[in-house]
Amino acid sequence: MPDPLVLGFDTSAAHCAAVLLRGDRVLAERHEEMGKGQAERLMPMLDDVLAEGGADWAALDRIGVGIGPGNFTGIRLSVSAARGLALALKIPAFGVSVLDALALGAEGPLVACLDARRGKVFLQVHGRGDSAPVMADVDDLPDGLGGLPCVGSGAEAVAARIGGTVQAARFTPASAIARIAAVRSLDGLERPAPLYLRQADAAPPREAPPAILP
Repeated sequence: MPDPLVLGFDTSAAHCAAVLLRGDRVLAERHEEMGKGQAERLMPMLDDVLAEGGADWAALDRIGVGIGPGNFTGIRLSVSAARGLALALKIPAFGVSVLDALALGAEGPLVACLDARRGKVFLQVHGRGDSAPVMADVDDLPDGLGGLPCVGSGAEAVAARIGGTVQAARFTPASAIARIAAVRSLDGLERPAPLYLRQADAAPPREAPPAILP
């Protein structure tokens, strides 16, 4: 049976990234840094990746999407796109934690960590009794991290606090997401769901809503 053709994408951080993957072979890949505009760029980028890889939407077997943690709006965008595409194409979509993607292919334990801004990081230990993903203050990190290598956009800050080293991820975000999705089991498959570790920046209104008169 041939390896599945997988489209992976991610907009959980200040980028728009996509890859077309079959087995270990990347057929096409795009990665563009952008602080905003992912909503307008994502679908054209997916079209470009498919065209460059010599495929069309009907040829896809699976979708992999980054579910965060990261930017609230970016996560919601990608997850919604993955759900819609999976429904339209009648193929499975797999949600992949970006922290898991960072750790893919690593040798030995490490801390996957992402800059969460405001002096905070999203982090997760891999390869040593894997922990659950958490958000923590850089100055008040969980115990037991001492000396571990760190990978991700928050690696330098975390490594400086725990006496660890900084290392590069083995794969780009979209490529890692697609690779994980390619080997995920279909048993118990659920729709991709956002991994939010922090509430959205938008705050609820402070004033009470107007009363509705009879």
